[in-house]
Amino acid sequence: MKEKKSEAPRRGNEELFKWDGNPTFGQMLPLAAQHVLAAVVGCVTPAILVANAANNAGGNVNMGLLIQMSLVFAALSTFLQLYGNKIHLGSGLPVIIGVSFAYVPTMTAIAAQAQDVNTIFGAMIVGGIVAIIVGLTIKQIRKVFPPLVIGTVIFAIGLSLYKTAINYMAGNSANTYEVIVEQRGQTAALVYGSWQNWLVSLVTLAIVIGLNHYGKGLFKLASILIGLVCGYVLALCFGMVDFSALSNAGWFQLPQPFAFGVKFDISAIIPLAILFLVNSIQAMGDFSATTSGGMDRLPTDQELNGGIIGYGISNIVSACFGCPPTATYSQNVGIVGSTKVVARKVFSLSAFILLIAGLIPKFSALLRTIPQCVLGGAVASVFAGIAMTGIKLVVQQPLTYRSTSIVGLAVALGMGITQCSDALASFPAWVTTVFGKSPVVVTTIVAILLNLILPKEDKKQ
Repeated sequence: MKEKKSEAPRRGNEELFKWDGNPTFGQMLPLAAQHVLAAVVGCVTPAILVANAANNAGGNVNMGLLIQMSLVFAALSTFLQLYGNKIHLGSGLPVIIGVSFAYVPTMTAIAAQAQDVNTIFGAMIVGGIVAIIVGLTIKQIRKVFPPLVIGTVIFAIGLSLYKTAINYMAGNSANTYEVIVEQRGQTAALVYGSWQNWLVSLVTLAIVIGLNHYGKGLFKLASILIGLVCGYVLALCFGMVDFSALSNAGWFQLPQPFAFGVKFDISAIIPLAILFLVNSIQAMGDFSATTSGGMDRLPTDQELNGGIIGYGISNIVSACFGCPPTATYSQNVGIVGSTKVVARKVFSLSAFILLIAGLIPKFSALLRTIPQCVLGGAVASVFAGIAMTGIKLVVQQPLTYRSTSIVGLAVALGMGITQCSDALASFPAWVTTVFGKSPVVVTTIVAILLNLILPKEDKKQ
């Protein structure tokens, strides 16, 4: 009898480590919660950053709806990856899809320029088509994007996000005394550069860093969420939280097609299409990390093709409903590698939780009440991690004179042009928008060209 009792839990636990396993709800819930906690902040923060960029420039973007759509279509995109492999529109691998920070620098530049988000969604449709083409021709295209090139681009993305992090930690430059105190009648603690903003953001950042390095289990996995909560409580003590949006929000709302509109603008299409190309190749790394970490194998060509095609399809559909660009979440890939849990039902439950959260406007309204200094403190480490991910890819091979030239020149030109706002002043406006608002385009083009042109070192030397 004792042997039977000891064997039953073992057999039950084994179901968690099978793709088609059938674990109990009690077994699934804490594991699904881990993935939700790791993904939810990343899903909603880009929507907040993009909406703020448009609204600070004079627009009127519905931030709450943008947050809702981010959660809903992160969930639906995850479902497509989990179950779409039967029709070659998904990888059939244990992955979580969410709104990607990689697009944030470009999206905020586009949103600020257009004072709206409709051009982003138009560019997303074209970008989705680019991703589908990549999925169909992955073997040919990946030769042009070795780890050195991909790493350089990701490094530039991470560097470009630092300005956003510092701006938010200080409270957002748009929050002047005239706007905050005289127009809105809010506390002076919210004014850009106040000591309260810096205190709250640094406390939030310290908690995130501390939990990442000293925390264990859920405390480590949910470090950003815990940091947000602690920073939020501290902000409450300073009177920095405004609950007006929460009281006006409803309890249930279905997605509405073309709620934000769709506009096709070449100056937005080019940079986002390049990012979709880069992220399609990068997705291969996440798929490979998932299978090697959780399944002790490499992904098949069918899984890679289906995953990238599904990535393109889901972004096209998401654009029509107002969800910013999505991608595979590396933090969730890390959870798979550490837990070895690959049961599809666990990931389905995670996606279902995100879906329910996205259908409740009260939830998105609650997220809107988070002060910007809290967001800045919480995401600073995320942005740093993006830059370091790029560095890790770059150093997969020895740092030779050739590789350092490619990385150094590509990043120098990309970042340099972006930081010199009038460098392209004599060119047409679309040139400035495409090449001067985000370092991604210039960095990518220069890295590709140098990688193709510069002679490769003799391995014997």
